[in-house]
Amino acid sequence: MKKFAFLMLAVLFSASTQTLHAQSSDTDWRVKLNQELPLLGHRNWIMIVDSAYPLQVSPGVETIETNDDQLHVLREVLAALDHSTHVTPNVYLDAELLYVTDQAAPGVSAYRQHLKEILHDRTVKSLPHENLIKQVNDAGQTFHILVLKTALAIPYTSVFLQLDCKYWPAAAEEQLRQAMRGHTAPQ
Repeated sequence: MKKFAFLMLAVLFSASTQTLHAQSSDTDWRVKLNQELPLLGHRNWIMIVDSAYPLQVSPGVETIETNDDQLHVLREVLAALDHSTHVTPNVYLDAELLYVTDQAAPGVSAYRQHLKEILHDRTVKSLPHENLIKQVNDAGQTFHILVLKTALAIPYTSVFLQLDCKYWPAAAEEQLRQAMRGHTAPQ
């Protein structure tokens, strides 16, 4: 009887330890995001990627395993960026995602629908996966890239968020550049 009670306690302790570990790794990515977001600016990237996304070795690329659902991570990252006063995301998706079928990757149609709902009011650009990886690799030579790796196992589902200045829109930058070319400073 004592052996059974001891065995039950050991099983319960093991289960609670695993639960705590899963929760702590789930919170670690949020803590990291909250710590880094104030430091990030235009030209930095945040990526929410599937489980097979490669570990990149560019000096500025930092990868964190979230052990979390990709769409859940994406919602939280977008919410944090929406509440930020200094950066806003330019959203990029893999162009290949539109061509992946449920036959080849079960669940991809449902994933695309959920993704569309999450990104509904945002401008989204699609580029071939290799082009996006190259852009990230190039940016990682000079700028910080935060990669949040998720548990999703559907190909070409990575979401690339290139950060831009929230309080200085592209139109204002273009107007500034035109004024500088024409050498007309405002009064």
